[in-house]
This record gives sequence, C-alpha cells and structure tokens, in this order.
Amino acid sequence: MKKPSLLTQILLAFVIAIILGAIVGPDIKVVQPLGDLFLRLIQFIIVPLILSTLIVGVAGTGNVKKLGRMGGKTIIYYLATSAIAITIGLGIGYVLQPGAGVDIPSESVGDEPVTEEQNVTDTLLNIIPQNPFQAMVEGEILQIIFFALFVGIAISLVGEKAQTVYRFFEGFAEVMYKITGMIILLAPIGVFGLIAPVVGEYGIGVILPLLKVILGVLIACLLHAIITYSMVVKAFGKMNPLVFFKGIAPAGLFAFSSASSAGTLPLTMKNAQENLGVSQKTSSFVLPLGATINMDGTAIYQGVAVLFIAQFYGIELSISQLLSVVLIATLASIGTAGVPGAGMIMLTLVLTNINLPLGGIALIAGVDRILDMFRTSINVIGDAAGAVVVDRTEKKHADEDKNLEYSV
Repeated sequence: MKKPSLLTQILLAFVIAIILGAIVGPDIKVVQPLGDLFLRLIQFIIVPLILSTLIVGVAGTGNVKKLGRMGGKTIIYYLATSAIAITIGLGIGYVLQPGAGVDIPSESVGDEPVTEEQNVTDTLLNIIPQNPFQAMVEGEILQIIFFALFVGIAISLVGEKAQTVYRFFEGFAEVMYKITGMIILLAPIGVFGLIAPVVGEYGIGVILPLLKVILGVLIACLLHAIITYSMVVKAFGKMNPLVFFKGIAPAGLFAFSSASSAGTLPLTMKNAQENLGVSQKTSSFVLPLGATINMDGTAIYQGVAVLFIAQFYGIELSISQLLSVVLIATLASIGTAGVPGAGMIMLTLVLTNINLPLGGIALIAGVDRILDMFRTSINVIGDAAGAVVVDRTEKKHADEDKNLEYSV
C-alpha cells in the first residue's frame, strides 16, 4: 500500500485537530506540547540552515553583479506585491464594512500596550550586526542574512584560497538539508498539536462580533493568492498556477498552523526546491529574505483592520490617509519579524501615522491568533511565488549569457 503524501498527512491531521478541538474544547490543550515540540525542532535548524545555504548560494554565484541583480528583483517583487495586498485589503474593508454596527462592550476597548517603534534609520542600522554570533544566538534573521551575504561575497572574491571555507559550508548545508528532511516528517503531528488547542480555546462567542473582520481577511487573502500569485507565476515564472499551489500547499498549511513565516522557512525551502523546481541557489537567497521582509498577508490584515477600527469609531479616512496606509504598511513590512503576533506591532505603526485610536487594537486582539494564521499562510505562499519568478528570470539570463558566449 502506497504511503500517503506529506500534504495528505498534514490535511488529515488538520481535519482531525479541528474535529477533536471542537468536541473536547479547552481540555484539548493537553496536546499542545506536540505542537511546541515541533516548533522547537524547526526553530533549532533555522539559523544554521539560513547561514549555510545563503553563504553557499551567494558564493556559488561567483558574480557580484548577478547577486545584485537577483537582490534587486527580489525586493522590487516583494514591495510590489505588498502594495497590491494592502490595496486589496482596503478594498475588501470598504465593501464589507466590518466595523459598521459592531457592538463590543466598552470595557474591552482599552489602551493596548504599545511597543516602541524604531524610525527608518534605526531599522536600517539594526540590519548590521555588531556581533554576528550574538545575532545567531538571538535569532536576528536580517542580521544573519547580512552576515551570510558578506561572507558569501568575500568567498567569491577571494577565489581559490577560500575554497576550503566554501566546501565546509557546502557540506554543512547538505547536513542541514538532511536534518530538515527528518524533522519535516513530523509535520502532521506538529500541525495537530498546534491547531487543536486553538480550535478548543476560541468559542463562537468571541468570533461572532468580529465575523466580518475574519471573513474580510480571508476573502482578501484568497483574492490575492488566486489573482496576484496566479498571474505572476504564470506570466513571469512560466508555471501553471495549479502546479504552484499544489507544490507549496504543505508549507502553506504549516504556516497556517504555526503562524510563523520564519518557523515555516525550512519546509518552504524544501517545497520550493523539490515541488516547484526552484534552484538551491535561488531559494537559499530569496526565501530567507522573504520570511523577513515579505508580509503580503500582514499587509492585507492592515487594510481590513484599519478600516474596521475607523468604522467602529465613526472616523472617515481621507484619500491622503488611505495612501499613507498603503505606503506605510508596504515599507513597514521590511524589518517586521516573521513570528506570531508581528502584525499587531505593525498595525500600531500604521494607526499612529494616520491618527487612529491605538485602543482600537484591543477590538481585534481576541481573534488576532485566527487572523495571524490566514496572513502567515499568504506570506509564505508569496515568498514561494517570488522564488519561482526570480529563479525563472535568472535562468533566462543564464541562457542569454550562454547564447552570447556561443555566438562570440
């Protein structure tokens, strides 16, 4: 008898978790250690996986110009899709009017603790690690990426004398891929342990008043995936959208369960390489970067949440304020950590800049975990779409270079 695919196993675990969570209720929390265990296993490989694969990917290009070209395309893609995402979120917010007529007890609308936001200069400076080893210990993904980029570039520039260093990281990367493969086999158990407690904890009482918000984020995420990602992978990646969505589905489902883009990264890289045919060099560069700066799902959430809060308080937003939301949410995605709850911090920044009450954050705090699942799944699928597009265009460049050399 043929063993079910990983996607089938994850889907089954997902369905069983929902059923048992609904039946058992809060007591199902007893299985949460299964989810926590799997997340710990994933988190323990993230730093060495990013470091080794990114160094190998950068050094393997052997061409700083090519690296700059790939980086430029990646960032442009991520910023463009984030801008589209926030626009879709605002559009759905206007259509559904999620904050109109909502009756939430006034005592639940308090002042939410606000995390102090950094300005643009501080954000950019914090990308550069003062101590790269400390950055690895603390899991500062952007700083690790910065360090890995410079090591990879230096290996490429030094040449033959640095081949021993290159071969070390190449072997280390292969070891990390093998460890990743072993851990991913436990994904169905992890999904069950993550989903069942969430279903058991949230009753219908907390969901009903905010049903339009949940529905709005869900519809906007689906539209962004079906329209935006289908178009870009078809037009620029030359891939059938159905093949793309099927290939990245295991990572998307796990992202939904874990609500962590960074935590899903090993599975995203595995799916991109094995199911979507993305090269190791491209995936090791584009996907770690995407897990840190590409937040399409979070941008969608910003759009719906901002309009919900404005409508609840009876505040009419001007065109300039709406444009500010698009701009701020797009730029704020850079440096927002790919961890659960990061969207809430990002929402604080957006609300502050358009002078909406920060107390409005408390309105949707009760269902933020549910919304986080939707937006994280879209974040991860968007990362993979970017990897497909960049990989296809890089292969096209390589073919053109070969043809040029042949003609000469």
